[in-house]
Order: sequence, then C-alpha cells, then structure tokens
Amino acid sequence: MANKTLSNKNNLQVLHEDNHIIVVNKRAGDIVQGDKTGDKPLSDVVKSYLKDKYNKPGNVYLGTVHRLDRPTSGLVIFSKTSKALPRLNKMFATKDITKTYWALVKNKPKKDSDRLVHWLKKNPKNNKSYAHSTEVKDSKKAVLSYQIIKKLDNFYLLEITLETGRHHQIRTQLSTIGCPIKGDLKYGFDRSNKDASISLHARNIKFIHPVSKEELDITAPLPKDPVWDACI
Repeated sequence: MANKTLSNKNNLQVLHEDNHIIVVNKRAGDIVQGDKTGDKPLSDVVKSYLKDKYNKPGNVYLGTVHRLDRPTSGLVIFSKTSKALPRLNKMFATKDITKTYWALVKNKPKKDSDRLVHWLKKNPKNNKSYAHSTEVKDSKKAVLSYQIIKKLDNFYLLEITLETGRHHQIRTQLSTIGCPIKGDLKYGFDRSNKDASISLHARNIKFIHPVSKEELDITAPLPKDPVWDACI
C-alpha cells in the first residue's frame, strides 16, 4: 500500500491506512497538534476524516506519535488504536523507525556527505535552537547524516537521515555548516518562500508495523513547486 494516495478529502493526503495506523502527507503550514494559534490541527482533520469514513457516532481515538515543524511538509504517522500508540512511541525512542528527509540549500556543503554532531540548546523565548561544538548546560546531543543527491541550477538537494530527534535539528545543524534551508529566515536564509514554507520535506519512512509486523516503506510526494519538481 506504500506510495499510494488513498484520499484527498479535506486536502488530506493519506498515504497508508490500516486498522492501527494512518500515515498522511502534511502540507507546509499545517500544525500537527493544537497550539496557542488556535488553528485547526492536522490531528483534528484526520479525526474528521476517520469519523466520516467509518460513520463513527462518538469521539474518534487518534494518538499523535511525532510532529513536524509547521513550515515543513511530509510524512506524519498517527495511531488509530491505544494498542499501537505505545509501541510506536517505543519504536521512535529506540530508533527502530528510519526517517529520511529532503532539504534544498543554496550553498554547497564543504563535503558531499558527512555525519554532523552538535549539542543543541533551545531558547524558548524565540523558539530557536542554537548549535554548539561541545556540550553546554541544558544542551542535547544532535546527530544527522546527509549526502548531496542532486545539483539543481541554484540549489543542492540533500538527503538527510536523523539519528536523534531534536528541536529544529535539521534546520539548526545545516545552518551551522553554512547551508540554511531555502525559505528558512529563522535560520539564516536570505528570503522567504512565497507560501511561508521552508524547503524541508519528510520524504520517506521505514519501519516494521507495530501490530501486524509487516514491513512498511512509505514515500511522501513532494510539494507542488517548480524547484521541488526539478528534484525528480
């Protein structure tokens, strides 16, 4: 069922659904869970989709397993059952889920591929993380690997694999090596994207289904954008 779009109702792109989990392709600008903005979160959109699809009379159970930053697009997994949720949470904690991201950067990294290790410290006042080369108080170790997979006219397409999941990790670490993500004003790119997105996309996810033990390999289609179009 991987890579197959099942539904676009309510602008919801469902990439995989079974009895226990649902995987959707988040649009840039959507929030995964409710926040102080009061905007309708993706979790509520998914609940509405499930309620309509299965004609459920009462409240719909939906567990949020992980999140993506608001300006980021791509794969988000939700749990449809209380049985699957703690198992998925554990799989994320034990790194049994492999997530791959694509990012567009204007500056070429010094190395075509590398493993980046930093210590990130979050400043809640401006909702921004700062990278340090050595451990500092209240910092968390952040590790990712990247490789250049395509050279475009004005950008480089990087494929990124996370070893840790920290606040704004990819954005912070790429900015620290002089490669801020296209559109990411907060981390040093010179101009915003027209839709206020940043060109960071949760592209692929691989894991063993927590209940059926089926191996899942799901890829999220890229946002409709001329630069992203050039990546395929």
